[in-house]
Amino acid sequence: MPVKILADSACDLPKEFYTEHNVTFFPLKVQVQGQEYEDVKTIDPKTVYDAIRSGDVPKTSQVSPLLFEEVFTRMAENNEDGIYIAFSSELSGTYQTSVMILDQVKEKYPNFNFTIVNTKCASLGYGLVVREAARLAEENISKEEVLKDVLFRSEHMEHLFTVEDLDYLAKGGRVSKASAFLGGLLNIKPILNVEDGKLVPIEKIRGKKKVFRRILDLMKERGADFKDQVVGISHADAYETALEVKAMFEEELHPKEVYITEIGSVIGAHTGPGTIAIFFLNKLPS
Repeated sequence: MPVKILADSACDLPKEFYTEHNVTFFPLKVQVQGQEYEDVKTIDPKTVYDAIRSGDVPKTSQVSPLLFEEVFTRMAENNEDGIYIAFSSELSGTYQTSVMILDQVKEKYPNFNFTIVNTKCASLGYGLVVREAARLAEENISKEEVLKDVLFRSEHMEHLFTVEDLDYLAKGGRVSKASAFLGGLLNIKPILNVEDGKLVPIEKIRGKKKVFRRILDLMKERGADFKDQVVGISHADAYETALEVKAMFEEELHPKEVYITEIGSVIGAHTGPGTIAIFFLNKLPS
């Protein structure tokens, strides 16, 4: 049997991906206007963005421990090998909870061949790791080889993104209040990245067009051979901007593919509408 791939909804892959590629996914939760929803399953991102624009501050929570227990136990009983590729432990408690539940399940099923990977990635950066793992699993590649690829891509995935308003990240405790204040001045647009699983503001640029030009420069500095890799773009209700950025990358970098998805409800609850995020590898698998 091929190795089973599992992921959570913070990878921001489209709903149909999971069924088409036989990937089990765990929904994180988002609370909007006092009502709790399951990311991907019972709420769409547009609902979250509209709520934020109307002044609501959505809250998010991790995957249900009971769901982890149910899925892991079923797989153990069926002797299925699996890899759960998890959202960064620096941004959610989901990874830690899954490890705790797996330890409990392994007390009853000590031979359960299951591995949990803390990608330290988020959104489509995490999604690109999952996407490639699913492709390899479909080709019946061994669990060890799939795991090797997952670990490599997790380590070498670059995240560059810009938000319309840093206040959204500040409210969720994802960046400092001081960064948010400075970002709001004089049409200053921040560029952030992910370092060791955490969100870190790295530059502030004046003007929207200059931001994407600077991101392109950073990609040229950091990226491996683009013609041999997939570049990811995720957006928060900003599809037209994502298309413009895609055209720029295709013209200057000539990547193998540019893959666009929408930022999901849970990630989007923190970044806010208008966010554009770029993902690529700084080193290619040998």
